Amino acid sequence: MSFDAEWAQHKALARSAPAPAPAPDTSGGGPAGTLVAGSSSINGNANLLIEIAALLHEGRPDGDASTMARAPRAHTEVAEQVLRFAAFADDQFKDTVALFAGLATRLKTTGTAFARVDDDTARSFLAGLLSSGQYVPPECK
Repeated sequence: MSFDAEWAQHKALARSAPAPAPAPDTSGGGPAGTLVAGSSSINGNANLLIEIAALLHEGRPDGDASTMARAPRAHTEVAEQVLRFAAFADDQFKDTVALFAGLATRLKTTGTAFARVDDDTARSFLAGLLSSGQYVPPECK
């Protein structure tokens, strides 16, 4: 399959996909606003960042590609520039993989803190309900 045909197929698939859900209203519908993220979505996104970093690492630049442009196969100046570019590309590649891994770690930490805060909120709600709640029989309502 040619690139143009494959690209057209991907565009058609993207156009036929359902429209994304509208963003939640965070204008303060309640006293504490609305919940926008959940710990499962935060952890899922962190896992996705780790997968991207792993895929980048698996598709890392081939070290042998730059050796084909060394002297005597290529002019000395060309070989120097290819080696310089290969070193730069390798440095940028390693920085990108490290960035994705670092972001995933930070997102995992955020997800853990979010779950802790969410748990504390639920516990305080239940404690308040138990301490100041009052039972009203159904027939008295």
